[in-house]
Amino acid sequence: MTESFPRLHARTRRFTLGVPRNFTISPDGGRVTFLRTRSGTDPVTCLWELDVASGTERLVVDPLALGAADEDLPPEERARRERSRESAGGVVAYATDREVRQAVFALSGDLYLAGLASGEVRRLPAAGPVIDPRLDPTGTRVAYVTGGALHVLEIATGADTGADTVIAAPEGDTVTYGLAEFIAAEEMERMRGYWWSPSGDRLLVARVDESPVPLWHIADPANPDRQPVPQRYPAAGTANAEVTLHVIGLDGARTAVPFDQEYLVTAVWDAHGLAIVTLSRDQRTMRLLSADPDTGETTLLREDTDPAWVDIVTGVPARLSDGTLVWVADADGGRRLVVGDEPVTPPSLQVRAVLDVDGDTVLFQASGEPTEIHLWTYTAGTISAVTTEPGVHSGRRAGGVTLVARQSLDTEGTTVSVVRAEGSVSVKSLAERPGLEPRVSLVRAGSRELSTAILLPSWHVPGSGPLPVLMDPYGGPHAQRVLSARRMFLESQWWAEQGFAVIVADGRGTPGRGPAFEREMLHDFTISLEDQVDALQGVAALHPGDLDLSRVAIRGWSFGGYLAALAVLRRPDVFHAAVAGAPVTDWRLYDTCYTERYLGHPDEGHYERSSLLGDAEKGDTEKGDAEKLERPLLLIHGLADDNVVAAHTLRLSSALLAAGRPHTVLPLSGVTHMTPQEVVAENLLLLQLDFLKKSLHITG
Repeated sequence: MTESFPRLHARTRRFTLGVPRNFTISPDGGRVTFLRTRSGTDPVTCLWELDVASGTERLVVDPLALGAADEDLPPEERARRERSRESAGGVVAYATDREVRQAVFALSGDLYLAGLASGEVRRLPAAGPVIDPRLDPTGTRVAYVTGGALHVLEIATGADTGADTVIAAPEGDTVTYGLAEFIAAEEMERMRGYWWSPSGDRLLVARVDESPVPLWHIADPANPDRQPVPQRYPAAGTANAEVTLHVIGLDGARTAVPFDQEYLVTAVWDAHGLAIVTLSRDQRTMRLLSADPDTGETTLLREDTDPAWVDIVTGVPARLSDGTLVWVADADGGRRLVVGDEPVTPPSLQVRAVLDVDGDTVLFQASGEPTEIHLWTYTAGTISAVTTEPGVHSGRRAGGVTLVARQSLDTEGTTVSVVRAEGSVSVKSLAERPGLEPRVSLVRAGSRELSTAILLPSWHVPGSGPLPVLMDPYGGPHAQRVLSARRMFLESQWWAEQGFAVIVADGRGTPGRGPAFEREMLHDFTISLEDQVDALQGVAALHPGDLDLSRVAIRGWSFGGYLAALAVLRRPDVFHAAVAGAPVTDWRLYDTCYTERYLGHPDEGHYERSSLLGDAEKGDTEKGDAEKLERPLLLIHGLADDNVVAAHTLRLSSALLAAGRPHTVLPLSGVTHMTPQEVVAENLLLLQLDFLKKSLHITG
């Protein structure tokens, strides 16, 4: 390896470049379309196609050949990529027609159409910078958003130019048609705001009015000549955007599709009709509604309730070939696949997502062991395991062909196989090799038997002497760090090679162990700190003599940053230094959907215990102010972060300063929540290492 790990880690976008993704299987199972960069260090994503019978890959779209070396993205597209955590460039999204014969995509704001059979790629005329283009199922029209308006462009042949019609235009500066609002994209995994009818003669369109949402400003202090960027941010307890639905014809005629609840979760329009899923503001009631596209009248098909919250599960609703509903719901202590009205999976198998329905076969992800995610099928009353080897699996299915993407602890990177009756072929991964091999032990640690990963230096001999400890969690709800996949631990192993015993623990609130385990976080985020202490003590018991509990540090980003700061403020008896990246410090400053799901409305009184500002201002009567003041804390924040805004760190720093409490702040000019810039990402690791070594008095 000619480059240091931090540099390679940054250049490869955490080793995600070169990995095939975003797969689409043709209805006959003969072809697979996918995205992949041309190498593990190339940030420009290309569109490819695999011929399943021969195993031959073909490059369909190379953005550089189209003259798009330097992307010029409209602000709406930059926001979409930030919400989806997209760190690469080029063709990062595409949409096909029903037969997967054509694909459309946006590149530097321009609209392109690719013939997947012919290989012809042509630029289509558009009225402005293009956002989220989508072909109608018949492949004769493409819809796209520009300037907040939804357009439909007729696809002409040859040199002819098709008609471009505005079917919905915004009535004001705060209104858009066809785009997902901030909350939908950031918290509900809905990245779209319109859906074609099966016949391509009309669309279901979301109208978003952000005028009720508080107006914030994201400033650029490093460039005082620049105006702050205005942003509508729905902070906890404040108003959300007003979202309404309309069926709109190609002539602009519209029919309202009313719904009563606060959130539009998703919509599906297929051969069995139009259906929408909505969620109440308190997220305790979810409704599945069918809608008549001619009248807009809705009918309640299903209502799910929970005294804590109802989880959003991707891939549902779906339908079998005869129209039978496919759903996921909590029942008898498990998250279960429901076909019709009956749960068809056991409570011990936690369903993660429905990936595809191929005729009467449902492909879904589920976990028995929480550190593993497997593929299963349901067909004619029987569930069958598609994958059995340990690891984390995702996939697609169409035309009787199943695509399986696997990560594991015993293999490097991601392997992708396309499986059919005649055998299987592979989709190549071009990802870089990281140059280090995680030495991971997965255990159940502590009194709660938490899923925990332990990583020791490759040169360490067990029992040869205690190592300083680095807790490296995320720790928040609905996200896992401890999974049977090497890529999850590459950065943690690098930290181990610097001389730390690294512990990664998933506490209560994380998925894969059932609804009750997730809901223990209701109204109290601080239990995540209790779980980190529990895991630390559990690992120390498993590795006597290997952990120096007098030198324990913790680092994290986003919720992990909150957890790291919480650790040194509330448990200085356990944690001796912390690096808190982009931490949420005052939950009133975070968004409605995420925060209210777990803590409720601010007026209910559950925010103070989980926020950090009070810890900065007052001492701990049990531990004493002096002890709390001794724990070094490094706060890192991107000043361009529009998700966890920099005000979180600045307010905590101000409160710490007012209380006379020493701490360090590292502001990152022009950096968002993702920190995609290579130099920034590389040096962040090195600066954190330097800070923790000095704080824990580590030499050598």
